[in-house]
Amino acid sequence: MGLYLRKSIRVGPFRFNLSNGGVGVSVGIKGFRVGSGPRGNYVHMGANGIYYRATIPSTTHSNPGRAGSSPLGGSVDPVIPAHTHGPMVDIESADSTQIVDSSSRSLLDEMKQKQAKLRVWPWVAAAAVICWWTAWRSDLPTWSVVLIVLLGCSLTAVASFWDTLRKTVVLMYEFDPAMEAALTQLHAAADYLTGASAAWHIPSRAQVHNSKYHAGANSLVKRSRTKIHRSSPPFVKTNVQTVAVNVGRQTLHFFPDRVLIYDSSGVGAVGYKELQIRTGATSFVEDEAVPADATVIGHTWRYVNKKGGPDRRFNNNKQIPICNYDQLSLNSSSGLNELLHISRSGSAPYFADAVHALARILPVEH
Repeated sequence: MGLYLRKSIRVGPFRFNLSNGGVGVSVGIKGFRVGSGPRGNYVHMGANGIYYRATIPSTTHSNPGRAGSSPLGGSVDPVIPAHTHGPMVDIESADSTQIVDSSSRSLLDEMKQKQAKLRVWPWVAAAAVICWWTAWRSDLPTWSVVLIVLLGCSLTAVASFWDTLRKTVVLMYEFDPAMEAALTQLHAAADYLTGASAAWHIPSRAQVHNSKYHAGANSLVKRSRTKIHRSSPPFVKTNVQTVAVNVGRQTLHFFPDRVLIYDSSGVGAVGYKELQIRTGATSFVEDEAVPADATVIGHTWRYVNKKGGPDRRFNNNKQIPICNYDQLSLNSSSGLNELLHISRSGSAPYFADAVHALARILPVEH
C-alpha cells in the first residue's frame, strides 16, 4: 500500500484539515460547515528538525512452540521430565508508562490527560432511561413519552460526539521530500512484513539440557500467534496510516516519528533513534501446520538419538519439519523488550533496514 498522506480527517462531527498554515477545524454538514482557527497537533518533519505544535488546549491464545536459537529450537512437552531443560525466562517489556523518551513527553502528557477525562455519554444515557421510565410509569401521554425518548437519544449522541472530541488526540503530519521518501520505504517494508502468512510473539524461552527429548533442539520457547496489521490506536486520529503489532499484553503502533506502546497502564513511547531493532534467522522445529511462505530446510524427529536419527524407544515418534523463520527483536534502554518470529524470510531485515534508515535522517525535535 505504501505511504498515503491524507489532508483531512474526521473526529465525530468535526473535520480537521491540513494546510500551509497548520491545522484547521470545521463542523457541520455537507454544504454548511462552520470553521474556526487552527486546532489539533501539527507535526512537521524535515531536514531542519521536527516541529511539534500542540494547539488544542487542555490497547490470543498462547501455545507452547518449537522455535528458538541456533541451531534448533524446541517446545515444552508436559510429559518430558523437567530436568531436561532449564527454567523459562520471560522476555517482557516494562509497563508502558515507564517506557518514555524525552522527545515524547509533551505528547504523552496530552494523551494521559485526555485518557483521564470522564466519559459523559453513559451518564446522559442513564439519565435519559430514568426519565423515560418515570414518564412511562406516570401514565403521561404517548406523545410526551416519545418526545422524551427522542430527546434522550439526541442528547446521548451529542454527549458521545463531545466525549470523542475531548478524549481524542489529533496528529497531522507534514513531511519534506527526503522524509517522505524514507517513510515511503518504511511503509513498503511494513507491507512486506504484514504480508507474512504467520507471525508469533515469544514471551519466554529456556535452555535445553537434554536435546533428545526436544527434537534435537538446544533451546525452548513459548509462543503465541500475533497480528501485524494497519491500525490506529484508540482515541488517536492521524492523517498517516500506522502499523500495529500485538505483543502479548501490549500493542506497538509505528508512527512516522516514534513507536507508541499501549497497555492497560497507559501509553509509552520510543523514538526511532532510541529503538534498537535486530534481526536474524532461526531454525524452528515446527509441529504445527507449516505456513505457506515458510522455507523448510530439513526434518528431524520428535525424539532423537545421539546420531540424530529416530529414538526407537518412543512410540509415535513422528518426523517433524524444520523451518527457517525470521527473528525480530525490539529493545530500548527505557524498557522495551520484545521478540517476534516471522514466517516470511527476508521480511524482518527489510523492515529493520527501513527503520534504521529513517532513524539516521530523523531530525531533532524542536
